[in-house]
Amino acid sequence: MATIISAPLPRPTTKGEATLFAEFRAFWRAFVAKAFNPYRPELHYMRGPGPACRAKQMALSPAVRSMLSDIRSAKKPSPRV
Repeated sequence: MATIISAPLPRPTTKGEATLFAEFRAFWRAFVAKAFNPYRPELHYMRGPGPACRAKQMALSPAVRSMLSDIRSAKKPSPRV
């Protein structure tokens, strides 16, 4: 989600209605640039186990692997009849 921080806008050198229009245009230009920013950091966050976790699991001894498989199979719900 984009956040909008108000900052003083640069004042054009012209006076009157042109100054008001230039301020309005500068505000909307900054608003659109911040509101529709295509960068979404949540898309780059890692979800789930990654390669380091897989490498750690592969480094386990065969005895530990068999123990883990026994625990996992015991946790599985039995099929309903």
